[in-house]
Amino acid sequence: MSNGWEDSASAWIADMGEAGDFGRRHVLDAPMLARLRGRGYRRALDVGCGEGRFCRRMRDLGIAPVGIDPTDALLRQARARDPEGAYLPGRAEALPFADGAFDLVVSYLTLIDIPDVRAAIPEMARVLAPGGTLLIANLNGFATAGGWSRDEDGGQRYRIDDYLEERGEWAAWHGIRVRNWHRPLSLYMSLLLGEGLMLRQFDEPAPLGGDPAKAARYRRVPWFVTMEWEKPAG
Repeated sequence: MSNGWEDSASAWIADMGEAGDFGRRHVLDAPMLARLRGRGYRRALDVGCGEGRFCRRMRDLGIAPVGIDPTDALLRQARARDPEGAYLPGRAEALPFADGAFDLVVSYLTLIDIPDVRAAIPEMARVLAPGGTLLIANLNGFATAGGWSRDEDGGQRYRIDDYLEERGEWAAWHGIRVRNWHRPLSLYMSLLLGEGLMLRQFDEPAPLGGDPAKAARYRRVPWFVTMEWEKPAG
């Protein structure tokens, strides 16, 4: 069954541009990049790299990233924008790399796209070197379990329902239509802890700058989570 990404690739590339959407530019980029600066990472894997935007950000910091993605059209765009980069076809559930190949693994808004996260998270842990870091940005489960609606008085409220029910749902915006997966945070946490990873950072970042009306919506609902996990060295 198609997940919509091949059909949506052109619209996604146009919507992201080079700078990315509001959530990336004004909510996630700053805290994600802050976790990378001055840490001495040498070889990184970007799982679900898409059109390569965050790989290019990592290269700007002197990190050598490899991007992997199952969508050919997005990989072609990544290579066109970054001819010196390494962009490979593949799926998170079966990463084509040796154990411990990377000292940094990044999942930047990709866990929501992965059908079999129970296979993908162990794979990310497997290719991570001892002492290495798994850096995650994901949609908050409170956001994926609900949607905006209006009260009887006309006020907008964000209503959450069936939070504990894992499910795939189709999301559509700006000509993009893809299948996203809602999962409760407890599922991700149990899988990551089950791999023996140690949580070093957790946040629900607030927006910084940008259009005030858009920022206000991101402040009303915990839209994203960021997490840094460490693989034990011993």
